Amino acid sequence: MIRVLFALICWSLAAPAAADELRPGYVEFTQDRAEGWRLAWKQPLPGPGPAELAVPLLPDGCVIEGEPNVRQASLAMIGTAYVQCSQPVAGGTVGFASIFGGGDTLLRVAPLDRPVQTYRLTESQPLATIATRPDTWQVWRSYFTLGIDHILSGWDHLLFVIALVLLVRRGWAVAGAVTAFTVAHSLTLAGVSLGFIGLPGRPVEAVIALSIVLLAVEIVRGKERSWTRRWPWLVAFGFGLIHGFGFAGALRAIGLPEGEVPAALIAFNIGVEAGQLAVVLAVLAILSATRRVRPLALDPVVRITTYAIGSTGSYWLFDRLVG
Repeated sequence: MIRVLFALICWSLAAPAAADELRPGYVEFTQDRAEGWRLAWKQPLPGPGPAELAVPLLPDGCVIEGEPNVRQASLAMIGTAYVQCSQPVAGGTVGFASIFGGGDTLLRVAPLDRPVQTYRLTESQPLATIATRPDTWQVWRSYFTLGIDHILSGWDHLLFVIALVLLVRRGWAVAGAVTAFTVAHSLTLAGVSLGFIGLPGRPVEAVIALSIVLLAVEIVRGKERSWTRRWPWLVAFGFGLIHGFGFAGALRAIGLPEGEVPAALIAFNIGVEAGQLAVVLAVLAILSATRRVRPLALDPVVRITTYAIGSTGSYWLFDRLVG
């Protein structure tokens, strides 16, 4: 178990600078007349530099008119095209021969006379079959999985949660602090996604990094009477409001399906909470097991892990302030 705690150190130090980045691709296949469809897609790029745009595979009988329009975006390429389909698309497949960019792709199919369909394309399943009658749980499944993916790849959110557990350590106190964090970022996520509130992304990302540094400092100081240790739920709630803007930025980059915003928003948030809960339980289990097996090693290992987390947060803070 001590080795697992040490793995957290390596995990922290290996986290990339763009910690809150979720860059899935997307494909939108939208019908605007009997045989006419508009196709738009985003291809994430692993880094800056020249790249070739991958064109989605379309159902039989569907042909792109002319050459697709291509434009460059930040670490992505955007393609648009007009498509003529000489036969119904139901039962046909849409997707790619292989998924580009190493991430998932969200597919949205919007026929004129049927409900919108949403699919999640992955490396193992890069193609989706358009249903005659869409599954009502498509949006729930897709956005729930995207929520889990985001929290598990959102290094800054993860390190804040891990640091919060290392600060509090006690079961019910951890539950209260994590619940406060959950409530706070859920409120902000909903408010931003529905257009009620908003903040610029750069200051938000800097404050998220600062929250990690402050928790790391509190753990190392070890003062039982500090206000952070006395009211961890209040600290978690305050910073949770800011972290919610980060979650909302990721969800905005993905996009919400028209007409199914509440379902997508709720499913994404539940996915985030499921991933977060798994991390909290894993850290608590490691702490408990280490306390039983090698109690004298617990504090030194937690301290070293905290230094790693704090160093990573400091690097992010500097990068986001001056980068």
